[in-house]
Amino acid sequence: MRKKLIIIPALLCVCLVNAQQRPHYTQYILNNYILNPAITGIENYVDVKMSMRDQWVGLNGAPKTMYLSAHGPLGKKDYRTSATSFQVPGENPRGRYYWENYTAAEPHHGIGMTVVNDKTGSFNRFTANLTYAYHLGLSPTTNLSGGFSAGITNVSIDRSKHDFSGTGDPFDPATGASLSSELNKIRPDLGVGLWLYSRNYFVGFSAQQIIPQKLAFTDDATFLTEGRLVPHLFLTAGYRFMIGEDINAVPSMMVKYVQNSSNNDFQPELNLKMQYRDLLWVGGSYRHQDGYAAMAGINVSNTFNVGYAYDFTTTALNTVSRGTHEIMIGFIIGNKYSEQCPRCW
Repeated sequence: MRKKLIIIPALLCVCLVNAQQRPHYTQYILNNYILNPAITGIENYVDVKMSMRDQWVGLNGAPKTMYLSAHGPLGKKDYRTSATSFQVPGENPRGRYYWENYTAAEPHHGIGMTVVNDKTGSFNRFTANLTYAYHLGLSPTTNLSGGFSAGITNVSIDRSKHDFSGTGDPFDPATGASLSSELNKIRPDLGVGLWLYSRNYFVGFSAQQIIPQKLAFTDDATFLTEGRLVPHLFLTAGYRFMIGEDINAVPSMMVKYVQNSSNNDFQPELNLKMQYRDLLWVGGSYRHQDGYAAMAGINVSNTFNVGYAYDFTTTALNTVSRGTHEIMIGFIIGNKYSEQCPRCW
């Protein structure tokens, strides 16, 4: 156990320079908004989601992530009561008739907010952003939206967890003298994104933390390498296939780019989501050089939904951890005409 306590902070100090600084999300396919502000206002209602992720269970100091997101449209008037409605008698909103009669949304705005707290060992990262997007019709069945997020990031260190000698002195050269107060850093946060979507596909690109900034907790000139906040880039794409009238399959992929996060800076992920009407879904994913995940979820009474994912890592961490659990709960507010999910995936 003592080895675990020593290894985690050591890894974290390196992470400030050579690792992905934003948290992982296994169920991002259910809430791409958390990665791309261009999705703001894509639905006909206010979409609220909360998520809790407990990574590498059993490993002391392992990442724990929570977030709250909410976004909705402004000036969107294309509410519908036809086959896009939820459980209209004789119609299936995920069936062939809906997709054959799908039309692009009218031009409109969207606003939203995200709050994320990510704790790993003695480091805690809190980020709060407001988002905006504008959705424009490119063709009768295709929309393009562009958006941005702006807010703050607060990174703090709990030095009480740096005492590995048993003396009660949490002195660590990486955080300066033991009496230093420079253990809390606030930085501006800015992100941008594009989202192209139609009746059977989506393609998105987003950049988070696009302002490179120094992040150090000491001014000691003897440190040759400074910690920095670096941009995170995400490319996502997916396509919907119909398997019969009641079941849809959505294979998708995401490629992340974070400078110095790995040998080649890129990490691809592959996903497959199978959905029965607007009621149930199951899925799986593979994250390159990390592991596999399985997920499942349900929509309840057209008012809220629940999703759960379990990650199994294929790295050496599987010898000291019991996998990763992630749960997400979503609420649909102002769902006029009971339209469940016309454009989400």
